[in-house]
Amino acid sequence: MENEVKLVAGAMVTLALATSAMVAAPFLQLKDVPPPAGLKAYTEQELRGREVYISSGCIACHTQQPSATGAGRADAQRGWGRPSLAADYFYDRPTMLGTMRTGPDLFNIGDRIPSDDWHYGHLYQPRAYVPASTMPAYPFLFEAVVAVEVAPGQYTVPLPSTAVPAGKRIVPTQDARDLVAYLKSLRRKYDATEPGDAAQAKALASAMRTDADTKGDADASQ
Repeated sequence: MENEVKLVAGAMVTLALATSAMVAAPFLQLKDVPPPAGLKAYTEQELRGREVYISSGCIACHTQQPSATGAGRADAQRGWGRPSLAADYFYDRPTMLGTMRTGPDLFNIGDRIPSDDWHYGHLYQPRAYVPASTMPAYPFLFEAVVAVEVAPGQYTVPLPSTAVPAGKRIVPTQDARDLVAYLKSLRRKYDATEPGDAAQAKALASAMRTDADTKGDADASQ
């Protein structure tokens, strides 16, 4: 019985230490981090689109966290933008970091691809734009309207004729419009730094100057 008690106690202590290090400490460190000056709160339409993004399972195949370490160094070469910072997610509840990259990272997709036409067409039929795409199509976010019944001035998705039912035109529903508004809101072109970065950079520069002065004095004394 004594061994069982020690085992349970050890497991609880380990869990408490892991929770403190991985949950409590980061929360205390980042809870007061303000949003970057260039980061805007989501509009009502973008928030509705975010809900469509969640309900459609987009997070299962896409991340929103380009990195600068390890394999993530290739993210910049792919044109996915700078590495993400904690402050970038100030208005995100919950965050959409994701864990898999079956598809590309979407952290900065609104800047990389600002075209409404592209987003609507890609959602309706991904392979009309990327032939090798494994992304599922989302035709339920659109209405197939008989071409002659399309009202003058009504927006229709400019798709290849092979991707549209004969005699029909594709019109986005409100959910599709909201989702595209959310995707286009993912723009992270403003300057941002992690807490302490400026101080660390200043300290590093000071240390480098001190080393240079020390080396210069040593050279002068020789």
